[in-house]
Amino acid sequence: IGAGTTGTALAVRLSQKGWPVVAVASRTLSSAQRLAKLVPNCQVCHTAQELADVAEVVFITTPDDVIARVCSEIQWHEGQSVVHCSGAHSVDILEPAKKLGAAVGSFHPLQTFADVDQAIENLPGSTFALEAEEPLLSTLKELTNLLNGNWVVLKPGDKVLYHAAAVFACNYLVTLVKLAQDLWLDLGVSSKKAIRALLPLLRGTINNIDNIGLPDCLTGPIARGDVGTIERHLSALEITNPSLLTTYKELGRQTIPIALAKGKVDEQKAEEMQALLSLRSKVGKKALRLGR
Repeated sequence: IGAGTTGTALAVRLSQKGWPVVAVASRTLSSAQRLAKLVPNCQVCHTAQELADVAEVVFITTPDDVIARVCSEIQWHEGQSVVHCSGAHSVDILEPAKKLGAAVGSFHPLQTFADVDQAIENLPGSTFALEAEEPLLSTLKELTNLLNGNWVVLKPGDKVLYHAAAVFACNYLVTLVKLAQDLWLDLGVSSKKAIRALLPLLRGTINNIDNIGLPDCLTGPIARGDVGTIERHLSALEITNPSLLTTYKELGRQTIPIALAKGKVDEQKAEEMQALLSLRSKVGKKALRLGR
C-alpha cells in the first residue's frame, strides 16, 4: 500500500528474489500502475481494503503521517501480517491491525532514496531495522537475507534515536556539503565546480571510515591539535560568514573527543581547543589576507 520510492524498490527487488508480490494499491492510480508494470503478475487494486483482502503480508509504504490512518481504515484478519517501513515510527501505530488479530512489524531500510531508480539500485546490501514478534520477525529476517542486507532488531522506544542517528549520518551530511559549497562560492568558484572538487574528498572520507574506522580515520586540524589553524578558520569565518561560527565551533567541540581517542593530542591540547571553540569565546580579529 503506497507506490512511492520505498514501496516500488521493495516490490521490485523482492519479486526479483522470488517473493510473490501479488497486488499494489496507492493514492494515485498512475503510481500503482507504474509499480505493477515493474513486477510480474502484480494486480492493481483500487482500494487498500481490496489489497488487504488478497495478501498475506501487507507492507504499508505510504508517507509516515498517513500510516496510522491507512491502518485504521482496513478490516484486517487473524493470520495476516501488517508491516510499515517508517524510520521514525514504532509498531504501535499499527495497533488497529493488532487488535483485529494481525501480526504487526516494522521493516525500515537504512538507506537514502532520492528517486525510484536509485532506490531500486541502493536497496540491496542495506541494513534493515526490524520490529516484530515471532514468527513475523523471522519472516522479516528472511526478507533481509533475500535483499543481501543486514538486520538490527529494535526494542520498543528505540526508533526515535535510531532515526535521529540516520538524520545525522545522511541528511546533515548534505547540509555540511552545502555549507562547504557556500564557502567555495565566496572564493568565486561555481557550485558545480565546488561539488566536483569536494566529492573525491567525501568519497575518501567514507572509504577511510569503512577501512580504517573510528577514531583513527579522523584527520584535520583538531586531530593534529593545530590550534593556530583553528584560530585562522574562526577569524576568517567571523569576517566572511559569521553565521557559520556557531556551527563550526559546535562541530569542533564534538570532534575533540574523537581526536583524544585517536591519541594524537593530549588533554592539555584538548582543553586549549575546547576553550578556543567555546560558544562564549571571542575570536580575535587578526590580520588575514583572504585572497581570491
